[in-house]
Amino acid sequence: MDTKEVLKLSWANVKANMLRTSLTLIIIALGVMALVGILTAIDGIIYSMSSNFSYLGANSFSINKAGERMRRHEGGRHNKEAADISYDQAIDFKKRFNDYAIVSISFGGTGQATVKYKNLKTNPTMKVRGIDENYFKVTGYEIEHGRSFSTHELEYGMSKAIIGMEIVKKLFDGVAEKALNQIITIDEQKYTVVGVIKSKGSSMNDGSDKRIMIPLLKSKIEYAAQRSNFSINIAALTAIKMEETVSLALGEMRIVRGLKSYEENDFEIFKSDGIIEFLKENTVKLRAATIAIGLITLLGAAIGLMNIMLVSVTERTKEIGIAKALGATKRWILFQFMFEAIIVCMLGGILGILLAIPLGNIVTLIMEGSFLIPWMWISLGLAVCIIVGILSGLYPALKAASLDPVEALRYE
Repeated sequence: MDTKEVLKLSWANVKANMLRTSLTLIIIALGVMALVGILTAIDGIIYSMSSNFSYLGANSFSINKAGERMRRHEGGRHNKEAADISYDQAIDFKKRFNDYAIVSISFGGTGQATVKYKNLKTNPTMKVRGIDENYFKVTGYEIEHGRSFSTHELEYGMSKAIIGMEIVKKLFDGVAEKALNQIITIDEQKYTVVGVIKSKGSSMNDGSDKRIMIPLLKSKIEYAAQRSNFSINIAALTAIKMEETVSLALGEMRIVRGLKSYEENDFEIFKSDGIIEFLKENTVKLRAATIAIGLITLLGAAIGLMNIMLVSVTERTKEIGIAKALGATKRWILFQFMFEAIIVCMLGGILGILLAIPLGNIVTLIMEGSFLIPWMWISLGLAVCIIVGILSGLYPALKAASLDPVEALRYE
């Protein structure tokens, strides 16, 4: 007997017990589907978030006030809430740092604005943000139609606005050109539309299509309170100078904030690549849990498959005796039963992968990411199936190969 003949015989025996085999195959498919599907979903989330954070660029970072309660030295040790970055501090930092990098100051006015045009209006979920002349240079937002604010408009805080595509759809039938130079009302204040932001979709609930950009000074007048936090975005002149720029920014910000040498930073520096690395590190345990769930399911399938193979050995005892009497060696009997177990596992694995890829990509598509084919997890799933097949079929195959031909021929 050659290998091809043994494979054909193994496949024939698998088909002969299709109902029994199918049940085990489905359990294996479910295990692989859970394994590959969830891992694909996790990768989809990371890739989508990476794509969305990438607008900051490899040479960009932002400075914000510390998000957690910080410990300060003021005659003694006690907790104190980090202070907001004020307008004056942001402007002071920009003047100090303008020679080292491109600095942009922005201010989140509100996330609950209602925009009106004639008798039409949006939901009260629009986000108003005040920006300066460098905002579009530092962030990934682009103007698709119209223009940015002029120096005069920024300097005097004039009532001009750059709107997102969601607002264009609601108020101007989705035609960006119709919005230009029209007067809209934002929270009872009239603005002239001078530009339309290029659509970014709604990934990660970023809501860039729901944004309204207005001059920074105008946002300060309309929305800023006595305590308001201003955001600082910085782009290094080159990616090579990124770390040097971050270090310099750290020092300058400490001076601007009036921190003494022994005081901790009351602000944080965020880099997009750092956020992604943080996400990857924190999904390690989630991946490990997913693999454990998949392996537990596959363990149940392996036990079921071993049971089927043992029953098959008992049912085919006489057939094994005849094969041995005709010259089949222990090796070929062993291979035949091993191949049967591996075939069942591989069929289950392929079915599980075919189900897992679209299932895992549902999350990616919801986040408006690109369709992902997880070759690494597919390889892992198939490798696990082969191992399960070998482990499940080994004992039954050894039992079949060790049968005495004379006793096997007598078996009824």
